[in-house]
Amino acid sequence: MKDYLKDLIDHTYGLGDIELIKVTGTATETTINAVAENKSVIISGKFKNPIADFIGTFGMPNLGKLKTIIGFDEYDEHSNINVTNTQRDGVAVPSTIHFETKTGDFVNDYRLMLKTMVEEKVKTVSFKGANWNIDFEPTVPGILRLKKQSQANSEETTFVAKTENSDLKIYFGDPSTHSGNFVFHSGVTGTLTKQWKWPVKQFIAILDLVGDKTVRISDAGAAEITVDSGLAVYTYLLPANTK
Repeated sequence: MKDYLKDLIDHTYGLGDIELIKVTGTATETTINAVAENKSVIISGKFKNPIADFIGTFGMPNLGKLKTIIGFDEYDEHSNINVTNTQRDGVAVPSTIHFETKTGDFVNDYRLMLKTMVEEKVKTVSFKGANWNIDFEPTVPGILRLKKQSQANSEETTFVAKTENSDLKIYFGDPSTHSGNFVFHSGVTGTLTKQWKWPVKQFIAILDLVGDKTVRISDAGAAEITVDSGLAVYTYLLPANTK
């Protein structure tokens, strides 16, 4: 259980502006949804194996508190970590994640959010898909270059992605003042004709996550990054910034 919770926190809370996750679980699958407060990132995910304790629909609020509890070394492989249920209208619903050491001398209870409340706060976004003009697996050198240029152009909150020949290039700033650009990925197929702006902070934060990644960009104004953590597959949808 602890590994699942840590994986979930690592791939959501660390992006910033995300304090609530919606979990939907059945006997055959466990999925999650989350939306950043500023709508800059929309997250969906599915665990490769269903989590037996995550049956039902509930919310995980206050993710900072959950991260703190998970980080306690008191809760090792011998600890008891499980979801407890309460009866609501004759139905057992998840209510708490209970953390307890083997000897029972260190205990935490993390309160879950009811289905009705989390469904009101985390609306499931209906994304009908897009024609992905660019599709590639980012490289470590490319990600490092992106970080360098973001540092050199730290006043910029967005960047523009363009294709030139078979190169995907990223541009920061305005040539009339300070600016920079670089080849992010070579040998791409497809072209980008529209100069959409993408959020620097969120883009880098997702690329910094542990797991195998695929980046897709559409001329329709959407970018998608998929991260396979080993335990789950997370999809991050980033709407283009028009400002």
